[in-house]
Amino acid sequence: MEGLEILDIHKSFGEIQVLHGISFHQEKGEVLALLGPSGSGKTTLLEIIAGLVDPDQGDCTWDGISLLGILPHERGFGLMFQEYALFPHKNVFENVAFGLKMAGENQDWINKRVRDVLKLVGLPGFETRDISTLSGGEQQRVALGRSLAPEPRMVMLDEPLGALDRTIRDRLIGELRDILRKAAQTALYVTHDQEEAFTIADKVVILGNGQIAQIGTPQEIYLHPISPYVAKFLGMTNLLEGVALPAEEGATLTTDLGSWIVNQDFEGKGQVLLRPDRVVLGEIKQPGFSVISGRLQNKTFSGQIYQIQVDIGKYQFRFDISDFDKDLPQLGDAIQLSFLPEEALHFFSQK
Repeated sequence: MEGLEILDIHKSFGEIQVLHGISFHQEKGEVLALLGPSGSGKTTLLEIIAGLVDPDQGDCTWDGISLLGILPHERGFGLMFQEYALFPHKNVFENVAFGLKMAGENQDWINKRVRDVLKLVGLPGFETRDISTLSGGEQQRVALGRSLAPEPRMVMLDEPLGALDRTIRDRLIGELRDILRKAAQTALYVTHDQEEAFTIADKVVILGNGQIAQIGTPQEIYLHPISPYVAKFLGMTNLLEGVALPAEEGATLTTDLGSWIVNQDFEGKGQVLLRPDRVVLGEIKQPGFSVISGRLQNKTFSGQIYQIQVDIGKYQFRFDISDFDKDLPQLGDAIQLSFLPEEALHFFSQK
């Protein structure tokens, strides 16, 4: 199989088992994000793929050939970490050219390749600039250029934007995505940030407790989380204990806040997710809509949405409101929210 294949990887450090049977495939030219909280095992997995750490069990292959036993610098992978590790005593050209010189490339080829790479990362004409004169974002692009210069078959990025403030990160993640797409570069991107992963990746692997929690495109994972763990990690924490019973069309989801019919084949005990982004203010008196009532406890305006916290019975739920045509009530006042069960509810079977 072409590209990267991860086959039943296990890794422990002493008594702590960090990775438990990790398997997935990454195609050539694909940007894949390893997404998970601290301690989920994503950096350890990257280090195994890079050859910096040996697995206890399993295999990593490229184009069907095992990488185990191959030294890191012989794997043909580029590495870029959060601490860019640029050489402060070398200028931009010398930093980008470092790997090419180490490989013994011809100087004319090095000159051309460095110019091409700096153009690709948006830094044409920066060859003679000192590293100390560059902004954090510019240093990040130099580090990326250095990783791309040797034309690696895959570039591996470990939290590359973690040292930058949010405003710069939001801008650079889009630029980084465009650079990787333009170069048709296979890339493995490690992050704990959902927005980064969803913005840059063609495919996302979510890790939790050393295991794969879900694999899919950003859209698939966001619209169809397969477990409460994934839903909570994505910020969807409105969960109710419930029971699903077969109905004439689909299933009836019953909780202590009410019962709703959805056109999906659910059955058994489990948890019901009320998506925070699928509700609107007020009571909508149209067929199919359901209404829940509570009291507004908090509200925050982010510039694009209101994030509100609402007490509903014994629960405190969070919702994202983008309907600015209606005024929010005052804190402590009653509030009504409407939703279409088919769009807003998802059932996780108890296993």
